[in-house]
Amino acid sequence: MSKLIFLPVSAAAGLLSGLIGKKLFDRVWRLIDENDPPRAEQRRINPGKLALALALEGALFRAVKGLVDHASREGFARVTGIWPGEKEQAQPESA
Repeated sequence: MSKLIFLPVSAAAGLLSGLIGKKLFDRVWRLIDENDPPRAEQRRINPGKLALALALEGALFRAVKGLVDHASREGFARVTGIWPGEKEQAQPESA
């Protein structure tokens, strides 16, 4: 039941993380190059710059998404007293 209640919070957190990730990528890219980052759809691009832009964008988006998702779960748990997800990290079995 808590997963159902958490769903709108999760959706809002996803939108927020996308906005933050885009802004952060734009700022970081400006430190690398004054031009807009290359896109795969463009005909004439530098493949190295494209690879760098895609890797950087992916890493930043993933990091922001994870941090915002965890923060939204902490906030939800603080308000409801219920943690929406796994309680502990799975420990590997010893041989």
